[in-house]
Amino acid sequence: MNLNSYKYIYFLGIGGIGMSALARYFNSRGKQIFGYDKHKSDLCQKLEEEGMQIIYTDKKKYLPNFIVNAKKNQVLVIYTPAISNDNILLNFFLLKKVNIYKRAEILGLISKDIYTIAIAGTHGKTTTSTMLAHILKHNKRDIMAFLGGISSNYNTNFLVSKNIDLMIVEADEFDKSFLNLYPDIAIITSISPDHLDIYDDENDLFLAFHQFASQVKNKGLLLIENSINYIFPTPVKGLQISYSAENKNADLYIDYVEQKNNRFFFKIESNKINCNPFDIHTNLIGTDMPGIHNISNAFSASLVASYLGLSEFEINNAFSSFKGINRRFQKYIDNDKYVYIDDYAHHPNEVRATIRAVKDTYPQRKLTVVFQPHLYSRTRDFAKDFADSLISADQLILLDIYAAREAPIKGITSKTLFKLCNNDNKTLCSKKNLLSFLQQSNLDVLLTLGAGDIGGLARPIKRILD
Repeated sequence: MNLNSYKYIYFLGIGGIGMSALARYFNSRGKQIFGYDKHKSDLCQKLEEEGMQIIYTDKKKYLPNFIVNAKKNQVLVIYTPAISNDNILLNFFLLKKVNIYKRAEILGLISKDIYTIAIAGTHGKTTTSTMLAHILKHNKRDIMAFLGGISSNYNTNFLVSKNIDLMIVEADEFDKSFLNLYPDIAIITSISPDHLDIYDDENDLFLAFHQFASQVKNKGLLLIENSINYIFPTPVKGLQISYSAENKNADLYIDYVEQKNNRFFFKIESNKINCNPFDIHTNLIGTDMPGIHNISNAFSASLVASYLGLSEFEINNAFSSFKGINRRFQKYIDNDKYVYIDDYAHHPNEVRATIRAVKDTYPQRKLTVVFQPHLYSRTRDFAKDFADSLISADQLILLDIYAAREAPIKGITSKTLFKLCNNDNKTLCSKKNLLSFLQQSNLDVLLTLGAGDIGGLARPIKRILD
């Protein structure tokens, strides 16, 4: 399919982080971009400022007439799986018989003829992708990157150079989207049970990752985080390398980590002779993002950068200017009176790792965690794990479940999780009452967590703390 042949591109769910990056791609190519989303988020507003036209109701009468009357080969419709089957606009386009594709299918088509680096994993995709994109862009490499978060360096989730030598893309396991990709380099950062509304069980999830790994091209590179207990196929005439920030049995591992001036430096060692394409052994790489999980992300990004020919100096120089990612351990306040950090963590393993990173960074201070559960199904499937991951919070505040694409599940609410939490100091609170509750609380270190709309409260929270 020739994507350049379409006059109009219409996005159903344009405000999603992945959809908006794709919209920006087509906008950068001079296409006329239109879209629908349920809510006018800050991201939607920025897309409108960039010239895209968005409506916030699925009523057909609000579609531009030239879209309604366009010939079916003039309009390409791209949708996210979060769009419900009864969406009026989706059904209008289906009846019109225009070309309709999922976002993942279009990403697969775009990557088809470009050297592609795909980052997969139930945790760590966005941080690793954004780190790698920054390292390469900082060193004047001609890249295109589709990111699952807003880079603080570039204030966008889509990067593109005038000339494109390679593409960086997050390989999303939700809806098995990553099976549309056939990368030259793939990283699998982690695999934990998740999206059990999509996968039959944990084994089904692993089978999907196995299929993704098998799609790495001939002579390609597959990097696997060493704790993943599964056998993956090695690319034909290529390399499969394990890496670890904690286990010295991995092919490439971190020998030690040292902290200097709020920066974490790690030393890389090798156990295998076939790791020769990597030239950063025994050297020190530094990152500002705390937590062993973020050091692991920086490690894998560094390995790919090294594999592509960058030196230790070039990698370190890029990391020294890396400003992070929106909602990934994002610090709004850091002083003797208050610390306030906002993070996207929404899976028990992510919640546990983020709390651990905060506690390690501020070991003598009292931690208040505000957690907004994301999805009824995830809360149901991992309620006990969530309770275990939240136990180390000195004060826990639970918000209502953010439904996202789901309808409520009978008997599953935040109270379900609240009852399982054994924290001595715990509170149920509505989102609308959170600011007033925090104003009355004795706060020291505050951490807000969740993949829903809790991030929209970050700046108001900062204002009341300031």
